[in-house]
Amino acid sequence: MIMIHSDDTGLVLPPKVAQNQIVIIPIIKKNDDEKALKDKVHEIAATLKSAGLRCTVDDRDNHNPGFKFNAWELKGTPVRIELGAKDMEKQEVKIAIRHSGAKSQMKWDELKESMVGLMDTIQTDMFEKAKKAREEHLNHVTNWEEFMESLSKKNICLAPWCNTVKCEENVKDQSKEESIAAMEAANDDEVVLTGSAKTLCIPFEMGKQDFSEED
Repeated sequence: MIMIHSDDTGLVLPPKVAQNQIVIIPIIKKNDDEKALKDKVHEIAATLKSAGLRCTVDDRDNHNPGFKFNAWELKGTPVRIELGAKDMEKQEVKIAIRHSGAKSQMKWDELKESMVGLMDTIQTDMFEKAKKAREEHLNHVTNWEEFMESLSKKNICLAPWCNTVKCEENVKDQSKEESIAAMEAANDDEVVLTGSAKTLCIPFEMGKQDFSEED
């Protein structure tokens, strides 16, 4: 899951498995009413928790908002809610979605219902994105040349398999030897396999392509 749901910033967790689905951060500047802002973010958190959402408040005084944003993005928290003095005046908050980077404003009285629906939307969007990425990198192969060519493009291969330890060892050894040779011969801008191949799993269905015994 971490290999699929992550980026250069850190984790990107689906709501169903995230320890905290939402983090609320007060944006407190000089001369702002600190108590009012902190009281309101805790009130919002309580409202969201009453809807069954896993929500936390980060109102630490020893870190600025930018540090907190980075920290929670690194953890992969699905949604960040920000509340500043101007938001207080408008009775709204800023919403930032981790997996897409989308940001928007939302009224306080819309939060409870909207956040419940948003969790389902994020879960579905992340699943579909991961499924699409997998299918785009899944190739059917029927011989060794196709196998190595597909691996060199960082794809997953769906191939005939005898399901023996000897085959497993042969595939690892031969793919390692060929990948080392390819690396030595490759240009700097070429993408090649950088190690030995390994088996992942046996799918319940092999897809539309039929692998006969002769293959």
